[in-house]
This record gives sequence, structure tokens and C-alpha cells, in this order.
Amino acid sequence: MKTQIQICIFTVLGLYGIAHSQTINTGDLYVMPNTQFSTVAAFENTASGTFINDGEAFIYSHFANNGIVDFTPGNTGYTRFEGTAIQQLSGANISYFYDVRFNNPSSSTASFELSSEISIDNEADFNEGIVKNDDFGGLVIFENNASHMGAYDGSHVDGQVQKNGDTSFEYPIGDAQWFRYAAISAPDTANDVFTAKYFFEDTNTNYPVSNLGPNLVLVDTAEYWTVERSTGDSDVLVTLTWDDNTTPADILQAPLEGIHIVRWDPSLQLWIDEGGVIDEANQTVTTAVDDYGVFTLGRVKRSAILPCDLTIYNLLTPNDDGINDVFEIRQAINDTSCAQNMNVKIFNRWGVKVFEAQDYDEGNKMFNGFSEGRATVGNDHLPIGTYFYILTFDYQEGTNTQQFKKAGYLYINGN
Repeated sequence: MKTQIQICIFTVLGLYGIAHSQTINTGDLYVMPNTQFSTVAAFENTASGTFINDGEAFIYSHFANNGIVDFTPGNTGYTRFEGTAIQQLSGANISYFYDVRFNNPSSSTASFELSSEISIDNEADFNEGIVKNDDFGGLVIFENNASHMGAYDGSHVDGQVQKNGDTSFEYPIGDAQWFRYAAISAPDTANDVFTAKYFFEDTNTNYPVSNLGPNLVLVDTAEYWTVERSTGDSDVLVTLTWDDNTTPADILQAPLEGIHIVRWDPSLQLWIDEGGVIDEANQTVTTAVDDYGVFTLGRVKRSAILPCDLTIYNLLTPNDDGINDVFEIRQAINDTSCAQNMNVKIFNRWGVKVFEAQDYDEGNKMFNGFSEGRATVGNDHLPIGTYFYILTFDYQEGTNTQQFKKAGYLYINGN
């Protein structure tokens, strides 16, 4: 705690304390840049109050906002919730913070009980203590370009997190003292809104794990996520994580390529395979999804990891030398009719779609390193780097037609 606190009040109309050690603002409270403000007691910003923090504010107890809490555009106010007992963050109105820090070791389950909405414009620092809005009705909002640091099992958001804007994002979410983030690639516009939440609970309670779509053999029974597109019509890549402490061992068996993201389809009442590319080092699975809602991890049968004896050549060197000039997907010579209605989508590392073709490899519909999307360079040649493909097609298994979906990496190594 600071031993000396500077308070700079631009226009103060009714800032006062009462016998029960509470600080109430009924007027205009302004914390100037390079200035510190501190309240050891509970702080209430009333319906008539305006609290503008362009400096550094230390909140050591409860915080309630029923008026205006904001910062001046162009300034970098820092709000620090630093407690030694559970802090209630409440109020009828949304509070706008530039930078915010959560540092409270008082509870292993919920150091911050959030029943209001808070908006973070720049960065949230999860130092210690879980911000719980699940059970309390609050919401944490990250604005466009906002980020976070430090999230771990002991400090994250237990509940729903909303992300506004057109930047990629890792959601600092968890449940039951486990930090288990989900992530999205960059949406198309700054008006897009995606929300996410993690549930460490029996999946089967609400989404029967015996209701399996084609190719699936099992679904994670211990955990699931929701990723919802609240506003806009952008398509994004979705990333889920696994953890040996929470993810069932039968999901994590070899080969890891058998792990896919699965989505609960409420109309079909089935878990649907959405595909997935594995990043073993970071313990993540990523794919482009056909819809949003409830997701978890699942396993596909071995024969569905790559049916039709396909060979995927994922190195592209588009220099017209006749070698690796296009992204080639080759079927076995003796069964060239196995994969039908083949669709290929290519995304850059930020999740922007740069190419799509239905009936791929028919009528010269092949990816040759040129962009058809909004991430182009020079004469539309895409830059050297790692890209991401989604392959879907139909194939026959016995008398049934199955749909296959695979995600993987594609490397462009030169033009």
C-alpha cells in the first residue's frame, strides 16, 4: 500500500466518507495523469457521479459504479484492484478502464465477485485472484486491440468474456480453479463481437456424449467451451486447449492427430466433427468451424484421420518451375473417385481467408499462392510463411456417404 497518496480532483462535488468507512462520489472526480488516487474503504460512484481516471487509482475494497467511470481518450489511466479480502465489483453501469490489474490473494475461488460490466481498452494484468462473474451476472469486455497478461490457474475470469473488434484474441477464461483458454482469429470488422466461456463440468449433463456424428468415436466428458458470435457475420478460426489435469486420458491417446474440435448441433442433437490441426507444443487444436455455440474435444476413428488414401503436399513454391507450384491433393491411382465434392479453404496466420474453391482440382481450381482475399502483397502473391488449410469432402463408407473434414498447415516457401 502506498504510504503517500496524491489526489488530484478537478471538480469535486460531493466526495465524502461516512461512518461505515465508505467513500461515495456524487460529483466529478478527476485523477490527473501522473497522479495517484487511493480508497481503502468501499468506493461507490453514484448515479450523479463521474469518475475519470487518467492517472493511477488503487481500489483496496469493494467498487460500485452507478454513474460514469471512464478515462480520457489519449490518456492511459491505470486502475488497480489490490485487496486482502474478497472485493465485490458491482453497479448498474459499465465501467471503462484503460489498464486494469487484479491482485487479491484472499480466495482460491473468487477474489473478485463481478456483478457489473467492466470494459478494458488496453491491457488486463491477472496477477493474483480469480475474477468470477459466473454466479454473479457480470461481464468482462475486451475492446478492439485490448490484451491481457499473466493469466493462470490462480488468476483468470471464471465466467463469460466478450471480445469486440477485428483482432485475434485468447480468452483468459477458466473454471473450478483451472485456466483453460479458447482463442479466435481476427474477425473481419471492428463491429464484430465474440464471447466465450469455459465449463469444467460433465458434458453429458446437457449434451449427450453418446450422440455422435459420423466419424466420431468419443467426446470429452469433463469439459466444454461456448464460443458465440454475438454481432456480425465474420467467420473465424477457433482454438481450444487441452490439459492433462482436466482433459480425459482417452482423448489424449496416440495418435494426437485423432483429436478434433467437435461442436454440438442443437438441431440435429449430435456432436459434429469440425476437424482440427494439432499444435502439440502448445497443446492446442485449431480449425475453421461451420457454426458457433458449444465446443469440446473429440476423437475420430483411425480410418477417418485421412480416408481415400489421399496424399497432401503441403509445401508450395510458386515459381513456375513445375515443382510444387500448386497446393496438390492427390488420390490413390486405383481409387480416384473416392473423395467427392472437395472444398479447400486457405487462411493466413491471422485467420484471414485468402482462398476458397469448391470442387477443388477440377477445371484448374487449385491454389497457386495468389490471394483471393484481403491479405495481399504486391501483385497478389502471398508472402513466404505458414498458412492453414481446411479440407472437406464426401466419401463412401460401405453404403453410407460420410463427410470428412481436415485442418492442416501449408508452407509457402517462395514466389
